[in-house]
Amino acid sequence: MKKKERRSQGWFGKTGKDGLIYRSWFKKQGIPTHELGGKPMIGICNTWSELTPCNSHFRELAEFVKKGILEAGGYPVEFPVMSLGETVMKPTAMLYRNLASMDTEESIRANPLDGVVLLCGCDKTTPSLVMGAASVNLPTIVVSGGPMLTGRYRGAEISTSDIWRFSEESRSGKMSQEDLYVAESGLCRSDGHCGVMGTASTMACMVESLGLSLPGNAAIPAPDTGRKVMAHLSGMEIVKMVENDLKLSDILTREAFENAIMVNAAIGGSTNFVIHLLAIAGRMGIPLTLEDFDKFSSKIPLLANLQPSGTYFMEDFYYAGGLPPVIRQLKDHLHNEAITVTGQAIGKINERYENYNEKVIATLDRPFNPLSGIVVLNGNLCETGAIIKPSAASPELMKHTGKAVVFEDIDDYKNKIDDPDLDIDENSIMVLKNVGPKGYPGMPEVGNMGLPPKVLAKGIKDMIRISDGRMSGTGFGTVVLHATPEAAEGGNFAVVQNGDQIELDVENRKLNLLVSDEELQQRKAAWKKPAPMTERGYVSLYVKHVEQANLGADLDFLKGNSGSEVTKDSH
Repeated sequence: MKKKERRSQGWFGKTGKDGLIYRSWFKKQGIPTHELGGKPMIGICNTWSELTPCNSHFRELAEFVKKGILEAGGYPVEFPVMSLGETVMKPTAMLYRNLASMDTEESIRANPLDGVVLLCGCDKTTPSLVMGAASVNLPTIVVSGGPMLTGRYRGAEISTSDIWRFSEESRSGKMSQEDLYVAESGLCRSDGHCGVMGTASTMACMVESLGLSLPGNAAIPAPDTGRKVMAHLSGMEIVKMVENDLKLSDILTREAFENAIMVNAAIGGSTNFVIHLLAIAGRMGIPLTLEDFDKFSSKIPLLANLQPSGTYFMEDFYYAGGLPPVIRQLKDHLHNEAITVTGQAIGKINERYENYNEKVIATLDRPFNPLSGIVVLNGNLCETGAIIKPSAASPELMKHTGKAVVFEDIDDYKNKIDDPDLDIDENSIMVLKNVGPKGYPGMPEVGNMGLPPKVLAKGIKDMIRISDGRMSGTGFGTVVLHATPEAAEGGNFAVVQNGDQIELDVENRKLNLLVSDEELQQRKAAWKKPAPMTERGYVSLYVKHVEQANLGADLDFLKGNSGSEVTKDSH
C-alpha cells in the first residue's frame, strides 16, 4: 500500500520554480534540504503575548514542544496567532474569539503543515484555537499553559474567585483601597491562568475530556516542571498522529462531546463551557443542542471540591491526581471507547490513575455536591433558553418569585446600583439587558452583577440576577445567564419592566415573566431596535453575523468543516 504523501510536500516536494521559491526562502533560516524533504512539518500555534499575562510563559513552553517534535523525527515551526488576554482586553475578549479562530484556521490551512500543536491557556485562547483547527481538520494536539499557584493574602489562601468577595467588601466598607493593594500583590504569584475551576481551567479540562490532549494535561501548574515534560511528550505525540493520519474528525465525535459534558458536570466547570463547546461542535458539524448539557449532566454529581463551587484550588486538584481519576470514576457513564490523541480509548488511558485526596476529589457514592452541571431553563423570559449553574447558587433562591429591578444596559446598572434610593431589596430580581452577543458586542462577563450597597449592608451575599450576558468562570451566585433571544433581538427579555414579577424554578427548569401575552405583544410592538455601535470593521461584521448564545455565538458563515485543501497556488 502506497504511503500517503504528507501535506507539506505540496510545497517542498515540488520541482521547478515553485519548489525553488518555497525551499530557498525557508532555507534562509538555516535549514538544510533533508529537513524540508523527509520529515513531517509540525506547526506550533503559539498565543504568547505580553498582553496576555496567563500565557506569558509560552515562549519557554514552546521550546519543550520543539524538543519532543525533534526527538520523534518531525520538524517544528512556531507561528503566532491573535492572543486574547481575558483580563485586559476591552470591551471583552469574547468579542474576538471568532476572529482569533479565523486567524488560526487560515494560518494553518495556508501553510505547509502536516500537524499542529495548539499552545493555549487564557480563557478564549483555547476555544478559539480549537475552533480554528477543527475547521481545517489536521492532526492536532493541545498543550495547555496550566494554572497559577495558589495566592496568599495575610496568611490566607486566595484565588481569582476572591475578586468578587473583595469587591463586595470594598463596596460595603469592610476593605480599604490599601487592603486591595495588598491582596492584589499576592493574588497572581506565578505564571499560569486562574488557579480555580474558572473558564481557563474548565477549557483545559474540556480538551482533555474531549481526547485532544495527553492525560493529566489540564491540572499541572504552570511553574511545575511536569508542565514542560507534558509539552515535550505532546511534541512527540503529534508526530505519531501525523504518521497515523489521526485527525480531529477521528477524535471529535458526538460521543466525545457527550463525555465532555459529563466530565464538566463532575468538576463544576464554568458556564462558559456551554457556549464554547457548542461553537466547536458547530465547526465539526456535530449536532449538539443546549438541552444536551442538561440531559447529559443531570445524573452526574459534583466530585471536584474546587472554587468557586467548593473550597480547594487547581494546585490541590493536581496533587490529588488531576482530571484522570475523575474520568476513571465516571467510567460507567462515559463513552469509554472514544478515541484520544494517543490513538487509544479514553477509558483505557485513564484506568490506571488514582485519586490521592478524597477531600479534593470526592467519590461517586459520597459526592461533594449532588447538584452539578448546567441546568437549562425555559419559559417566556427566555424563549430559546437560559442557563444556571446550581452548584454555585444559593439553595434558598432556586425557587423564588420576586419583582424585577431592570437595568437597560451596563451603563444604566453602573449609574443606579449605588444609589441609596434605588427601589430594591434582597427579594428583588436584578435584570440586566443588552449585554448579549449583539447588544454589547461580544457578550461580556457582567452577568454576576455586584449587589447594591443597601442590600450588602444587611449582610446579604446573594440575590437572583438574570442577564443575556455571561459570567466569569471564577464567579458564583444565583445567576441566570445567556437568556435568549437577547434583548437586542427584541424578544420578551427586551421588554421586561421594573416591577414585573419573575418566577424562577430551577428544579422544574422554568424561568417565567408573569405578564400576560397580550401585554407582552403590546410592549414588543412599541420596542425599537437599538442602533449599531459601529458600521465599521470586524465589530460590524460580528454584529451582523454572530449567532445567539444557545447556538454557540459563532459567526454564521463559519459553521461546518471546510478542510485543509488550499485551492490556489500563488506562484
